[in-house]
Amino acid sequence: MNQKKTIILDLTGCKYFDELHERIRIAFDFPKGYGKNWDAFWDFMRTECDAEMVEIVGESTMPKEFLPQLELMHTVLSDLKIENAKYGWNFDYKIIS
Repeated sequence: MNQKKTIILDLTGCKYFDELHERIRIAFDFPKGYGKNWDAFWDFMRTECDAEMVEIVGESTMPKEFLPQLELMHTVLSDLKIENAKYGWNFDYKIIS
């Protein structure tokens, strides 16, 4: 049975926007040149990510000021799920905590 490639994005205790994108860069193994914005996240997820599942942990530990940023991240992941489905590719994400 094929094992799904899963990436765990741990945001536990993340307090700064730059730190959020650095954690994304490291979790997804994006290059140092990753632009650290949502457009770059979309581009790199479409071209550099072969994961079938992204598990997000630690959202609940982040300051409430991050809610708009987290919503943008969720939108990108949701859009990616729809985009991949058009081509028959598996992709999903879930928020663990």
